Amino acid sequence: MKLLVTGGAGFIGSHYVRSVLTGAWGDVEPELVIMLDAFTYAGNHANLAPVADDPRLRIVEGDILDRDLVDKLIGEVDAVVHFAAESHVDRSIMGARDFVMTNVVGTQTLLDAALTLGVEKFVHVSTDEVYGSIDEGSWDEDEPLLPNSPYSASKASSDLLARAYHRTHGLPVCITRCSNNYGPYQYPEKVIPLFVSNLIDGARVPLYGEGTNVRDWLHVDDHCRGIHLVLTRGRVGEIYNIGGGTELTNKELTGLLLEATGTDWDRVERVADRKGHDLRYSVDISKITAELGYTPQVPFEQGLADTVQWYRDNRSWWEPLKSRSSAEG
Repeated sequence: MKLLVTGGAGFIGSHYVRSVLTGAWGDVEPELVIMLDAFTYAGNHANLAPVADDPRLRIVEGDILDRDLVDKLIGEVDAVVHFAAESHVDRSIMGARDFVMTNVVGTQTLLDAALTLGVEKFVHVSTDEVYGSIDEGSWDEDEPLLPNSPYSASKASSDLLARAYHRTHGLPVCITRCSNNYGPYQYPEKVIPLFVSNLIDGARVPLYGEGTNVRDWLHVDDHCRGIHLVLTRGRVGEIYNIGGGTELTNKELTGLLLEATGTDWDRVERVADRKGHDLRYSVDISKITAELGYTPQVPFEQGLADTVQWYRDNRSWWEPLKSRSSAEG
């Protein structure tokens, strides 16, 4: 199989690229992986360093809004795995335009090209945030989309476009919706790498409101393995939730990170809650489990310990990113 992976220099996309090239999930390895990324602030060549010399990998710097480039690359592949997205909720609250352009118009550009050139499979990677917030129980894939942030609204829009291209044109699309990811190489604006890097540096960490917001935590390897199952075995036109099965309040997560870094609650700074902050996310993964045999493989306790250690061992990776972010304000 020949693959185009968009956003493959980011946190989740790069994990997928590294894993699929090394046969991490025991599947047939692709003969070609074209990695397309705009290398904005969250895209990083260092994320691909472990596989950069693999002759099957071609790294292309470019924008998914560039139709000529997208046509050229999709014309060389059998399938598309679409990770490319603006993904940080706080940034979307400050300004939504980039989220609409990349997440909505960029996805539409890829879908048009995939339709014109006739790909065998298009996997659109989305998020559980499109469902909104749920007080109890878990969402299945038939739940209505009720996004509450500009980020999740842009992702919901792209989900609906992907679905429409399948229903209208017969494009072989699958959509995945994941819970909160964690693991190595995650950009340090996200809560786990931000807290870990701050705490091991002696700095304070911000906790929104009372810390009662609940998230389901999913190791990036489990997420990418689920995506690959959908690529290779998922039914076209279907949506698959991918979750980790570990629900924690933000306060509980903070306590675990304080313990893992040997620090105390006096390092936690309470800050005003985020606008439109969803209280709880929880996805029902029974569909992908029953159809494709997916179950999370990384125990949260072990995954979190390994992640904290990775950030301890890889200061040279995250320190320049934090310095750059501080300089940019």
